[in-house]
Amino acid sequence: MKYDFTSIIDRHGKDSSAIESVGISTHWMVPTAPKEGFDFIPMWVADMNFATCPSIPKAIIERAKHPLYGYFNPRKEYFDAIIKWHEKQYGTKGLLREHIGYENGVHGGNLTALKVLCSPGSSVLLNVPVYASFINNLRSCGYNGVFSQLKKDEKGIYRMDFADMEQKIKDNRIHAMVFCSPQNPLGRVWEWWELEELMELCRKYDVYVVSDEIWADLTFEGHPHIPTQSISEDARMRTIAMYAPSKTFNLAGLIGSYHVIYNRRLRDLVDHESSLTHYNNMNVLSMHALIAAYGDEGYEWVDELRQVLSCNTKYAYEYVRDHFCGVEAPKPEGTYMFFLDCTKWCQEHGKDVSDILHAGWDVGVGWQDGRQFMGPNHIRMNLAVPFKRVKEAFDRLDKYVFNI
Repeated sequence: MKYDFTSIIDRHGKDSSAIESVGISTHWMVPTAPKEGFDFIPMWVADMNFATCPSIPKAIIERAKHPLYGYFNPRKEYFDAIIKWHEKQYGTKGLLREHIGYENGVHGGNLTALKVLCSPGSSVLLNVPVYASFINNLRSCGYNGVFSQLKKDEKGIYRMDFADMEQKIKDNRIHAMVFCSPQNPLGRVWEWWELEELMELCRKYDVYVVSDEIWADLTFEGHPHIPTQSISEDARMRTIAMYAPSKTFNLAGLIGSYHVIYNRRLRDLVDHESSLTHYNNMNVLSMHALIAAYGDEGYEWVDELRQVLSCNTKYAYEYVRDHFCGVEAPKPEGTYMFFLDCTKWCQEHGKDVSDILHAGWDVGVGWQDGRQFMGPNHIRMNLAVPFKRVKEAFDRLDKYVFNI
């Protein structure tokens, strides 16, 4: 490969949440330090342990050489880069500068959209298991989360339960949904017919969709990302889509995401709502990072990254299937998250997921409690680490956790 996805980069002293909080923070979600003799493998916080695309630090450094960092206006190149990226990566047609709006982050963008779509106390639909912060954000802002469980089909693929969703929409008079595409933590990349059925259901009951598509670039062969807005003209007009280069290029610490809204009325309302605090403003270095990320080298770098992540997830899936009796996991179609269902193992061994979680932490496997994602006996793993670290992690889980 042209780019380096094998080096183990020391992140100590570089402000990394995934490293610096371990063994120091007392928060229940943060892994405890491993026992003596084991180093720590960071597989919990959803950022990557790979150096980003080389064009990005080059662009940041070049801009930082100029000693003025005052107020600025977004460059035309910023919008042009987004439009070109969406056309080449997702086949998007008709995206214009006016459809694109800045957000400090996808979290804030989701909540801004919900403020426009419904009032506090309103019910909002989500599929579960789901990214924990979606649930926490709804609660903290006074919305009532209504959850529809994703169900496995005969092939073990998690699907939306459309009958359950329809009933809950009717029973709770729901007019807004937060949707995750591709899906975190299950790694599902939704197929056209699934999105088509979802958006027809939303049309039928006048439900507006906030579609978090931050993982859109990290899909594997045979599972292309399909923008929710591309399903139909109605879907295009009732969906507020959120994107960012942060997951794709490991830029979360720089801050910066964007929304795509084709519906002019919704766009005006969201832009106004997001402007009220005067804090939702672009960072000049973040702007240059996005332009570089969505440039020529970025396409090549992402292609290689997807191959690496596909290899890592294939290894993890097959290892669990072949070595961990009583543990199940869906085969990821995208993202770099891996969601272990330990229900049967816990029942057979008389333990709960906390026992498994801490046993992993003791031997340096820094995985994450899946209960916050509404997986009752689940653990989430971040597989965006060099392949040899993936192998080390599963070797330790084999020897010290699941087969002792």
